[in-house]
Amino acid sequence: MRKLLIFAVMAWPGMMGTACAQQSTPAQNQAISQPQATIMKKEKVAWPVLMQNFLTEPDAQGLVRFDYKRLTETPEALASLDAYITYHESLSPSTMDAASATAYWANLYNALTVRIVAENYPVKSIRKISKGPLPTGPWKRDISVVEGENISLDKIEHGILRVQYPSPLIHYMVNCASVGCPNLIAGEWSAANLDPRRDQAAREFINSPRGVRVTPKGLVVSSIYKWFDEDFGGNKSGVLNHIRQYADADLAAAIDKGAKITGYDYDWKLNGVGHE
Repeated sequence: MRKLLIFAVMAWPGMMGTACAQQSTPAQNQAISQPQATIMKKEKVAWPVLMQNFLTEPDAQGLVRFDYKRLTETPEALASLDAYITYHESLSPSTMDAASATAYWANLYNALTVRIVAENYPVKSIRKISKGPLPTGPWKRDISVVEGENISLDKIEHGILRVQYPSPLIHYMVNCASVGCPNLIAGEWSAANLDPRRDQAAREFINSPRGVRVTPKGLVVSSIYKWFDEDFGGNKSGVLNHIRQYADADLAAAIDKGAKITGYDYDWKLNGVGHE
């Protein structure tokens, strides 16, 4: 089974084509027998390839959607996703520097979220994925094991990222498969791109209607800034200061003229293609 997953990751970037029909060459057989560390590096490329093939371009509102339906219909891509997750589960984030560990946990969170949606597709909202009758979502469910510890999505976001690597920018890194969430990025997080890419993600979200809307009565902002206000200064003034750092000219001008936060909004609909 392990070799099948490895092969899927190596072959799928070209969307398979005739790769599966071709007979394995000696060079390919030798590649499969490479040391585990080399093979694991090949597994790591699965997520960026998935993002290239299953993410849409931003729409007029800046929203990027993921094609969960097509993913469920592409066994090779599902195998690649599993291999990418398995690769991450084999690593030791406790030995990484802060930037690398932050990127590691965000990538694992996003990959696990995509997989759990795919496993339950079709679904209108990730909140509908629950074991009981109430729409509690999958966040508290143990769905991974890292360094011998059972891991849930809540554990990654609230027990690890926000506690061990605190930053308001964490909220622009993890995607909960919802329209109201900051977009998945076209690639993966890394220590090298962490600072510039998080700033870009914050800017893109804040200047989209999902992040902040200017209305005659004031600013309607994402509920993220209410649910996690302690990460943004602990009050509305702190949230506004944070938003102002990344605001475009029009939004910055509204804040400078005294616009206040008058409401919160969040769209839990699935951020999938065909779920508009």
